[in-house]
Amino acid sequence: MPKSGSPMELVTLASIPLVMVLGNSMIVPILPTMEKELKLTQFQVSLMITAFSLAAALIIPFVGYLSDRYGRKKIIVPALILYGLGGIAAGLAAWLMKQPYLIILIARIIQGIGAAGTAPIAMALIGDLYSGAEESKALGAIEATNGLGKVLSPVIGSLIALLIWYAVFFAFPILCFITAVAVWFAIKEKKTSEPKPFRQYAADLKQIFKKQGSWLVPAFLVGSTGLFILFGVLFYLSDILEAKFKVDGIKKGLILAIPLMGMVTTSYVTGAKIGQDKLLMRKVMLTGLLFLLISMVVVAFFKQIYILIGLLTLGSIGTGLLLPCLNTLITGAVPQSERGMITSLYNSLRFLGVAIGPPVFGWLMGISHRTLFFSVAGLAGIALLLTLFFIKPGNKGKGGAPPSQQDQSISLFKKIPAK
Repeated sequence: MPKSGSPMELVTLASIPLVMVLGNSMIVPILPTMEKELKLTQFQVSLMITAFSLAAALIIPFVGYLSDRYGRKKIIVPALILYGLGGIAAGLAAWLMKQPYLIILIARIIQGIGAAGTAPIAMALIGDLYSGAEESKALGAIEATNGLGKVLSPVIGSLIALLIWYAVFFAFPILCFITAVAVWFAIKEKKTSEPKPFRQYAADLKQIFKKQGSWLVPAFLVGSTGLFILFGVLFYLSDILEAKFKVDGIKKGLILAIPLMGMVTTSYVTGAKIGQDKLLMRKVMLTGLLFLLISMVVVAFFKQIYILIGLLTLGSIGTGLLLPCLNTLITGAVPQSERGMITSLYNSLRFLGVAIGPPVFGWLMGISHRTLFFSVAGLAGIALLLTLFFIKPGNKGKGGAPPSQQDQSISLFKKIPAK
């Protein structure tokens, strides 16, 4: 019998990445203002995104192991609380201190540590609660709410910044605390077997990578590349809208939301349609990466605002095709006892992509428009080749048995009868 969580559980799980993204992406519209108010360099202000994401990337594997050992809820709830406290600390520093940059940066690191235990563990928890086509739909919904948070963030951030630029730091901690309560009481986490000794756990992980590393590692890198390009493009668009086109405030937030809305819609539809058809997933991923590659190549030749937005939206649609397929393949690749670590390693690389996107884009922007987008197109091309030659999940064999033969949450490389 396929596993299926309740609608309330899915709504609660979907709120976790939404809160995480609001806390990170809402500051994107205020970065130019922060640069002026605190007299920062472009590199210094880009560290507001990088510090958060790098801290999350480094901590995620540890919380992944802890969630496998002690349970998902026991990690997610404290992580949400820590995330909210970091936002309060950043807001208070900006409000009360004359030179708050260092404290805000430290607070962003604290937020990143909290974020490490949110969306990545929620992804593993979905694999615990759902299976088959329901798992794909749930993961698509998670990726869509992640994207929805990115859509709403620029608009909400711009609106809140009308009060004062640092008000955004105070805007989401209450959501963190509400979500933490909802996770604790609304989600019925399934009991797991006795935790394995660490030596056995490490041996099982080694076995997973020995048998599936040839496609898992490329899949991790492709997901990281998608997020690198997405957040780099957001940083680029936010900067040129204000510096070149003199667009700020709500209008700027609405423009930033356009490419993100393309990603959200595509992610939700993709998750609902792919089911457990792994061959279809591969075709969809290749199509998404082709969209991303074409858009980055063509945008190198244009600087007109409407053409830029249209092409960057096409690239975001490509990302929306890519990510739900990767999420489903990776989450379903391993048993529940190691799922937290595998999804955490995947999300760790995703966060690294987010972390290095803004500073790399800022550096390349200083060289030239064409250098920036030709370089990014090259990365998209490498991701396309990795997918073409290494990520080859079949509906049978190495890619896993059909749902009728095997619970889809079971490892792709060994057949264990569904309970």
